[in-house]
Parts: sequence; C-alpha cells; structure tokens
Amino acid sequence: MIDDQLITIILLSLKVAGVAILFATPIAILVSYALARWQFFGHWLLNAIVYIPLVLPPVVTGFILLEFFGPKGVIGAFFSSYLGLELGFRWTGAALAAAIVAFPLIVRPIKLAFENIEQSLIDDASILGAGPLVGFATVSLPLAIPGIVAGAVLGFAKALGEFGATITFVSNIPGETRTISLGVYSLMQSPDGEHKALILVLITVGLSVMAIIASEWMSRRFTTRARAGK
Repeated sequence: MIDDQLITIILLSLKVAGVAILFATPIAILVSYALARWQFFGHWLLNAIVYIPLVLPPVVTGFILLEFFGPKGVIGAFFSSYLGLELGFRWTGAALAAAIVAFPLIVRPIKLAFENIEQSLIDDASILGAGPLVGFATVSLPLAIPGIVAGAVLGFAKALGEFGATITFVSNIPGETRTISLGVYSLMQSPDGEHKALILVLITVGLSVMAIIASEWMSRRFTTRARAGK
C-alpha cells in the first residue's frame, strides 16, 4: 500500500525530474543546434563536455558539483549570497544533478533531429528573407520538435532514476532530497522496508518503460517524416 512516506518520495521525484528537464532542455536545444549545424573552433571540446556525464561515474559528477555548487563552492556561494538560491543539500541541487546526468541523453536525439533537416529548407527560408534567428524559429525548431520531445522524455526517465550524483551532492534527506532511487536505497536498509522498496521499484520501472516507449515512438515518427520529406 502506498502511504504518505511513499507519496512524498514520488512527488518529490517528479518535481526534481520535471524541473531538471525544464532547465536542461532549452540549453540542450541550443547546444544541439550548434553541434549539428555549425563548425567552429572548439567544436570537438563542446561535444566532449556534453557527453562526459555518460562516461564519468555518477559519484564523480556529484563530487564535482559539490566542489563547485556546494555551500563552500565558488558558484554555490555566489548563488547563495547574491541570488538567494541554495543548491547544496537542497532539492534544487538534486534537480541540477539530475539535469547534468540526463543532459547527454537529451542532446543526442535533438542533435540527430537537427542533422536530418534538409539544408535546402533552410536555404529557401534565407532566400525568402528570413535571418538566422527567424529561420531557426520558423524552420529548424518546428521540424526538430519530435526529436526535442523524444530527448526530453528520455531525459526525464534518466533524471527520475538518478542516484550517484544526487546522494554525493545533496545527500539523502527525507522530504528534501530523497527521491525514488534514494528512497529504495534507504528502505532496503530498514528491516521492514522491503515491501515499500518493491513498490517504488515497480513504479520506477513502469515510468521508465513508458518514457522509453514514448521516446522510441517519437523517434520513429521523426524518422518517418524525414524520409517522407526527401
């Protein structure tokens, strides 16, 4: 049975994952477009930075976040003093950790979507008088929407299950940073928590499966539309 403790964990997880995606997706769109359509000095470096969270151990990512965005970190201290935004050991920090870990998975389908846009469509918009910004907003962005949705959904699933970076950066505080994955970990440590942990596991699996199915559906739809337009 789902009690108040589990409801709190589930709602907090949804909030953290939702804020993470709302924060990461606009940045992912701009980065994806730059990687897909522009050639510039440092292109390879930006590409490497984007995908680093995929290969770094999550605990290392969390440690880096703690050093820079924690209460004593340079960026964290600045945010706290001048913006009143606390990240270390707060749910906002959990959202930041989830966003960074999920970022490469958001970028990949969006970048693919931009790469598959016919250059002739962008050239036609330019001939008709559309500048780079207008062309992006009226041509590239609408055509990339399926990829954007697919990336956001896949990133949400990843953010929902993030563990290592979160527990290292913001600890495991009930009601504040204890998301589903941390909740499962905590419940497994208690003698009578296995049943509740199983409920959280089933909920996580269900949400993840739905997200993957939705992401695959959007990717297939994009591919079909791209082929039909050729």
